[in-house]
Amino acid sequence: MAERKSGTEIPHNTERPILVTGHRNPDTDSICAAIAYARLKNKLSGSGRYIPCRAGSPNAETSFVLSYFKAESPRLIKSVRTQVSDIEYRKTPGVSKNMSLKRAWNTMSEGGVVTLPAVTEKDILEGLITVGDIAKSYMNVYDSSIISKAHTQYRNIRETLEATLITGDEERYCREGKVLIAAANPEMMKHYIEKHDIVILGNRAENQLSALDNGADCIIICEGANVSPTIKSLAEQNGMIIMVTSFDAYTASRLINQSIPISYFMKTEGLITFEEEDYIDDIREIMASKRHRDFPILGKNGRYLGMISRRNLLGNHGKQIIMVDHNEAGQAVEGIESADILEIIDHHRLGTIQTLAPVYFRNQPLGCTSTIIYQMYQENRVEVDQQTAGLLMSAIISDTLLFRSPTCTPLDEKVGRELAKIAGVEIEKYALEMFSAGSDLKGKTDKEIFYQDFKHFSAGKLSFGVSQVTSLNEQELKELEPRLLRFMREAMQQEGLDMSFVMLTNILDQDTRLLAVGNGAEQLVENAFGLSPEKADSGADGASSVLLRGVVSRKKQLIPPLTLFAEQL
Repeated sequence: MAERKSGTEIPHNTERPILVTGHRNPDTDSICAAIAYARLKNKLSGSGRYIPCRAGSPNAETSFVLSYFKAESPRLIKSVRTQVSDIEYRKTPGVSKNMSLKRAWNTMSEGGVVTLPAVTEKDILEGLITVGDIAKSYMNVYDSSIISKAHTQYRNIRETLEATLITGDEERYCREGKVLIAAANPEMMKHYIEKHDIVILGNRAENQLSALDNGADCIIICEGANVSPTIKSLAEQNGMIIMVTSFDAYTASRLINQSIPISYFMKTEGLITFEEEDYIDDIREIMASKRHRDFPILGKNGRYLGMISRRNLLGNHGKQIIMVDHNEAGQAVEGIESADILEIIDHHRLGTIQTLAPVYFRNQPLGCTSTIIYQMYQENRVEVDQQTAGLLMSAIISDTLLFRSPTCTPLDEKVGRELAKIAGVEIEKYALEMFSAGSDLKGKTDKEIFYQDFKHFSAGKLSFGVSQVTSLNEQELKELEPRLLRFMREAMQQEGLDMSFVMLTNILDQDTRLLAVGNGAEQLVENAFGLSPEKADSGADGASSVLLRGVVSRKKQLIPPLTLFAEQL
């Protein structure tokens, strides 16, 4: 493997991706808005850094929309906690384990690093060598046979001594013999020189012949002395290597140990490595408990990527996020508190989200986030293509129940119909197909139905969750009631909520059967809507239900009165 030179390090991740994502348990608006807004940002920036994401699985309605318009589902993100891949760790190039100690030292000095990773040709980590390891090698080496014990390549010796190769194969490895200086006369030297030795000597031809006769594998001629044609010819016949260096014998003998490959001194066992997917919070304690300054980073395939140190964690930035269709921490993807939020595009009430710095925040009292995003396309004079138009239109139909919801504004309907023309669909016919696909609940578990459109809310000291199930089939909704009442208690405990609600909304009749579970939930509903809920025989304590005529919107008709009276409890 060819040696690699570190040189100037390349910082990792200076151009980070920006994730555009909706809320957990995403609905059609959440996913379609993320796709459309990421496309707009990429067109305006001329880059591909903006990536549409989803914080959960698409429900049946959204899956129908994506399939109908042949749009790829956004990337799934389960957490936006800061990972190693998010920070600017150092891309210190890997080197060959055959690199000499001298070359390693020079590489560290030039690159300003104290640790070098040894890797294979396929970038698989083999070991680590540090400045301290090299320093110890100078202090602890007293063995004249260490060159052969370390399986040193003759090329390393030539480079270390800045020598000229006169004859022989420098790609060979020294595997036997010792290093000695031919300082005595030839008669005495024949008792010291053995087969496979490396002999450092001067220009005395008799000493050179003695080394050759006694089977030395290599002679190193010092002070730039000439090699006679006879010695060269004999060396070629015997396969002996001859090098000529300008250093004197004392200096050459001191330098030669620097030709030893780093593999002899590097650490190969018990290496502490991290992966790009590891979370910073998890590795911080490990790094603090070790004396090492640098730790290798590996990719999913085990390939070496770079080095990280504690200083890389200082001032690190979280994932860059744009939030669409929500602005509450309870509805955001896990780990949002550590993310670097850049923008928020939403149409809901102001929530509890906190940002590290000022952000672009666009919140309009409209029926759908996708209506806002269409406005932004127009404001920036960016054409909406047919597929994007279909996605935005579908989101508006979904959020406004085809303009029947009280949250729907004239602008929502105007935009929805304009987008239908661009998408080339008959909006009423398409809406019926979409709602039918979304209300087909056959074969789904109670959990899948409950979480297909579920959101967290908080008011005063209370935290509660609201799931909404829409259908064109009243009988189907009635059959779901006892199933969901049984599941709600379990969901409430898993989510750590005080109360849990389910809206069973009939799209055609424009009313909702509200199911309530939790201590005080029945009283809260009665206070908020002036109706006495019926006790539900569901096996869940405090379970009740009430019919709310004309109520179809969670955002505008359900959450405001519940929140108002919850804050008074």
